Amino acid sequence: MVHPLITSEHVEQYQRDGVVLIRGLFADQVELLRAGVAANMENPGPYASNNEKAGQTGRFFDDYCNWTRIPEFQQAIKESPVAEVAADLMQSQSVQMFHDHVLVKEPGTSMPTPWHQDGPYYFVEGDQTISFWSPLDEVKEATLRCVAGSHKWEKEVLPTRWVSEEDFFPDEGQYMAVPDPDAEGMKVLEYPMQPGDAVAFNYKTLHGARGNTSASRRRAFSLRLVGDDARYVERPGRTSPPFPGHDMQPGQRLREDWFPILLQH
Repeated sequence: MVHPLITSEHVEQYQRDGVVLIRGLFADQVELLRAGVAANMENPGPYASNNEKAGQTGRFFDDYCNWTRIPEFQQAIKESPVAEVAADLMQSQSVQMFHDHVLVKEPGTSMPTPWHQDGPYYFVEGDQTISFWSPLDEVKEATLRCVAGSHKWEKEVLPTRWVSEEDFFPDEGQYMAVPDPDAEGMKVLEYPMQPGDAVAFNYKTLHGARGNTSASRRRAFSLRLVGDDARYVERPGRTSPPFPGHDMQPGQRLREDWFPILLQH
């Protein structure tokens, strides 16, 4: 049996395409998350950025790894069914916290979220991974866009820095160049969404988003979780998030004092 919010078809699509839409996942936590985002923007963390790029208009704020200091985020994670839904979609007995991510595009923000996979930035390897991207405002054009099936590509996409567009790591042949899904005719899934809806996607799913040409803000809360087979892996350079001083070794599960277990069947 799966959580009442989803069906077996959601699970099948997640496993097949690496992405699926979950209506109303955070519907009861929208105001809580909006308050958390406001607190985050008023008191940014050490990784916050306004993604200021020459020739671009508007403000594109993003920040991550703030759930331990913003109680609204903790409460929303605890009170929502996100862990149970994650377990079902990943087909995992356990669900472990990785990190949160806030992305806010003010009206008139021209900068898109570049096409990327989350996985290559992280020190996590495994098939049982999941990100939830939930808008806190109605979205149409500025919604998340995901390439179906990209989580099964043989090579991962080279991670790049969003503003400078420099390579994040030295590439010694293990990565593929960032593709242009629209020009290359790839199957791109995107959904008009209401506040509290969520797109669930695998860490290896290629995704991005357009700028925000609307007259209203586009606030989004993302949550990154891992399942049974997730293990620490070394990368060619500093990861994002870096989590300095973690002291984990390749092949280990993520340390539970930093990355708590949210659910264990």
